[in-house]
Order: sequence, then structure tokens, then C-alpha cells
Amino acid sequence: MSYPAYLALYEQGILQERAAIAHERLASCTLCPLACRADRLDGEAGLCRIGREAIAASCGPHYGEEDVLRGWRGSGTVFFSGCNLHCVYCQNYDISQSVSGYAADSAQLAELFLDLQREGCHNLNLVTPSHVIAQILEALTIAIPKGFRLPIVYNTSGYDSVAALRLLDGVVDIYMPDVKYSDSAIGQRYSGVPHYWEVVRPALREMHRQVGDLRIERGLAVRGLLIRHLVLPGQLAGSREVLRFIADELSRDSWINLMDQYHPAYRAFDYPELARRITPREYAEVVDYARSLGLHRGIPLDSRR
Repeated sequence: MSYPAYLALYEQGILQERAAIAHERLASCTLCPLACRADRLDGEAGLCRIGREAIAASCGPHYGEEDVLRGWRGSGTVFFSGCNLHCVYCQNYDISQSVSGYAADSAQLAELFLDLQREGCHNLNLVTPSHVIAQILEALTIAIPKGFRLPIVYNTSGYDSVAALRLLDGVVDIYMPDVKYSDSAIGQRYSGVPHYWEVVRPALREMHRQVGDLRIERGLAVRGLLIRHLVLPGQLAGSREVLRFIADELSRDSWINLMDQYHPAYRAFDYPELARRITPREYAEVVDYARSLGLHRGIPLDSRR
């Protein structure tokens, strides 16, 4: 196992300082781009629906992630309840759009991290973490002196503030943003947030600056950026613009999972344009365009799959 960079931050006291900064920001919360300024330290719920304590919806080895994450012992996922997006087609709406699970203070969260390590998981996969960065950093300051050493995966919608991401510099090993749209008006309509495309581009640049292209050792991701993009019906996600940004402003060696599994869920049937699966041709056009840009890592060789 590679030596995690966050151990040096802990030994130097930097991680503890960042945890304290994030904790203070909860008093008038600005940790995500919504900057709702809820007093989460006093238990007030932000627009993410979460107050002082993180809500863990589920926790355990996950075998449904990309091969380079799940390996043969699973990716150690913690699914956090709540979200700063409100996607009308969310497939995890019972977790993201309602508060389900159990409240975990920093010590309890640290034990969840350690339990996943004891189970032999290859990494710690933090799912929907943007609104609980403070709680995660606090938990790490408790888990590390108890022997926590797993690589950390930040599994996000991409709607992250650069200021918050900088608190994670040297802490996160693998950033895994799900880049949803290249049109902010579409983001407002289907995810209920302003300026999605204006937010996600600098966030991606910052993630790439911190960790670079995805590096794989012995079949497992150890560091870098792994980008997901869900192809939507009627090219509503603006997939071409997303891919062009990645190729031109990040790297043509970026690892990209072009996802074809969209299906209507939650409130999608209220929007006729979202009330169907994508066609094989829609997916093939996105794959072919990615390859035309020189993007190749993670891209299917056969666009007709």
C-alpha cells in the first residue's frame, strides 16, 4: 500500500488545522457553493438538509464501482444522507432527498472508517461528501492515530467550491466527480442549483491540480482524477461540451466513465424529456465523440455496447 499523503499532514498538524477551519465554517455554512449560511454548529439544517452531525445512510464493501476501485475486496463506501443537489431523476433519492440513516459524530464516523479498513476494503469511498467535509476531516484526525491508512476516494457530484477543495489538498487521493451538465440552465431545471457549469469547471481544475491523471498500480487506482459522466436522453447533459472541456483544459489522458445506465427515477416522469432511457445511438455518439477528441482511458472500444 502506498504511503498516504494525509499522514504527513497529520504529523505536521496541518490536517488538524484544516479540520478546525472547516468546523468554524459550519457556524455560517459556506462549505459548498450554495453558501446557505445555516448555523449548522447549532443544529440548523442547511439546504443539504444536514446539520451538525453527518448522517450515514449505509456503510460497507461495495462491488458495483469501477474495477479499479472495487478490486477483489470491494470499495469501502460510506453513503452520506443529504445532498447539495436536488436532481429530479436521482436514483438514490431516498438517501439524497430525505434524511435517512443514523447520525454519526466524529468519533463514530472514525470507527466506520476503521471498520472498512478492518474488512479489507481497498479504499475509503466517501459518497456525496460535499456537505460533510468538516465532519470527515474531524473524523480523520481521530482515525489516523488509531491506524487508519486507506486511500481516500471523494465521490462527488462535482458541485464543490474551490475553497473547500483546498482544505482537502493532500487528504484526498482519488477525486471521482460525476460531471452532470455543461449548461447551467439545465442544471437549474433538473438539479435545482444555480451556475452548475460555472462551478464544476474550476472545481475540476482544482481536483486535477491536486492529484493529476489517474494512476493505477496492480490493477487498483491509487491516486488521481476519475471522471464520471451520465449520458442523458436527448443529449440534455451537454456531453460534447463536457468532453471538450476535459480534453482541452484538463488532460486527454483523463480517465472517464461514460455511463449509459440512465433510467427514469424519482420525479423524472414529471419531465417528458427525461421519462425514457437513452438509446444505443445516443450513447454511441458520445463515445465516438470522446475518441475523436483523443480521450481514451476508460472509454469503451465498442460504442455499440
